[in-house]
Amino acid sequence: MDTQKIRGIIPAVVTPLTEGEEVDEEALEVVLNRLIGKGVHGVFTVGTTGEFWALTPEEKRRVFRRTVACTGGRVPVYLGTCANSTREAVMLSEWAAEADADCISVLTPCFITPTDEELFRHYAAIAKAVDIPILLYGNPDRTGVKLSVGLAARLAGQFPNVVGIKDSSGDLTLTTEYIRKCPKGFRTIMGRDTLIFAGLMHGTAGAIAASANIAPEIGVAIYEHFVKGDLQKALEYQDRLAPLRLAFTLGSFPVVLKEGAEMVGLPAGPARAPIGRLSPEKRKQLRDILIEMGLEVVK
Repeated sequence: MDTQKIRGIIPAVVTPLTEGEEVDEEALEVVLNRLIGKGVHGVFTVGTTGEFWALTPEEKRRVFRRTVACTGGRVPVYLGTCANSTREAVMLSEWAAEADADCISVLTPCFITPTDEELFRHYAAIAKAVDIPILLYGNPDRTGVKLSVGLAARLAGQFPNVVGIKDSSGDLTLTTEYIRKCPKGFRTIMGRDTLIFAGLMHGTAGAIAASANIAPEIGVAIYEHFVKGDLQKALEYQDRLAPLRLAFTLGSFPVVLKEGAEMVGLPAGPARAPIGRLSPEKRKQLRDILIEMGLEVVK
């Protein structure tokens, strides 16, 4: 994969489930086709938004294969291969490579708190097992594990297929340090939707954006106006997107994304238990936010 293609707005795609909480592969195709039709620059499945923690390894493998088959080369495919054990992360990464993913994104382990040296060995094992591009993925608010700048630079320096990082820390100083201290060509991707414009201004290559499940056209507009040099317009779209990202707190993650996607006509289905539906009051608040943003709410 030409790493220059790691750019733009890449939705962190929800994993559609039936009402019985089974993976709905047909609905996934509907979601992917709609997003690609809205002009996104890639798709990312089985990430945090895709409920990776709630899916079995075999379910992940099915989603990997279906994502690649449905996308058909129209945009790059990023697949999430996070696991708490190195052994499982390597296995998932090998499955993603077998499915012909363009790139994998590997979140740090969760719950456990490995040292930098332990994290280095974890990522090194994955990098040695597959030859496709790897995005490191840091989300310390959710995992409790921070990917240090030194570790990212060390991994990128030693393994040519460690090509970038998705930074969901929300810490713009950390983001800019990845850009400043990692090797030339290393792709830093913003993972906090309220900071897409700010990240671009500092040199990120784009964003893996959960909000793009609901409003892909707004995220795409931020990026496209930015690359054309219309910074004012890009900032206006960033401001328009902010209420949706801030609305994530209306319910337990990722229910707001799944119900918001359904409101704009996508068959996202429920989150897997124990996460439940929004209350009627919170659902109305979300619906009002989407309408205020100018989105076409159909449900």
